[in-house]
Amino acid sequence: MSVLSDLLAALRDRTVEVVDLTAPLQADTPVLQLPPPFANASAFGLSEISRYDDRGPAWYWNDIHTSEHTGTHFDAPIHWITAKDGEDIAQVAPQKLLAPAAVLDFADQAAANPDFLLEIEHVRTWEKEHGPLPEGGWLLYRTGWDARSENAAAFLNADDTGPHTPGISVDCAKWLAEESPLIGLGVETVGTDAGTAHSFDPPFPCHSFLLGAGKYGLTQLQNLAQLPPTGAVVVAGPLPIVGGSGSPARVLALVER
Repeated sequence: MSVLSDLLAALRDRTVEVVDLTAPLQADTPVLQLPPPFANASAFGLSEISRYDDRGPAWYWNDIHTSEHTGTHFDAPIHWITAKDGEDIAQVAPQKLLAPAAVLDFADQAAANPDFLLEIEHVRTWEKEHGPLPEGGWLLYRTGWDARSENAAAFLNADDTGPHTPGISVDCAKWLAEESPLIGLGVETVGTDAGTAHSFDPPFPCHSFLLGAGKYGLTQLQNLAQLPPTGAVVVAGPLPIVGGSGSPARVLALVER
């Protein structure tokens, strides 16, 4: 049998499981909220064109209204000023949309401290147990934040000082961008940076360093708890929007059971 035939057989008999890492996209999907005077992304919405009526007697369809960065989405390098001449979302090579994953689980730490930051030493400790980060792969950062996704206030977790969600330190973001073999970073939170990252130096270091290095981001992932630390393959499917800085995406993981 060919490799692809073997894969199809494994999918049929569930020896390879497909895990959906995508948050449902609907009107109450949480959206990043920036303070004035900055402009904000729009929430997701549907506008009905016809539904088996005089506008279209045999078909139902809608217009979609949303931002490139609403819900589970893929950040292209051009999203950030450090890569303003970099790839747009349509230029991401198709072969990069399938890649191995390392899953780092810090849900307990994030539950105890919503401002928890991943440090280089955390990654090094993980590597001692599980081996090196995968060449051309994703670091999927589990914080348990997906449990909050149906409550926008709890998900964004903001107070008078701003949002408080787990993320990655400046040093770790720079190291992942410049020294790791990764293709990108995937998180469960509304963006790849910590809620307090506006106060970091530089601000929003995951965006600044990783996108600046031509790497990618995946946000608002779910079900990372169903993935092993190593061995999963991520399939990320953004829309190839010409000139787009990102796109809502269906993100799946293939896991051998």
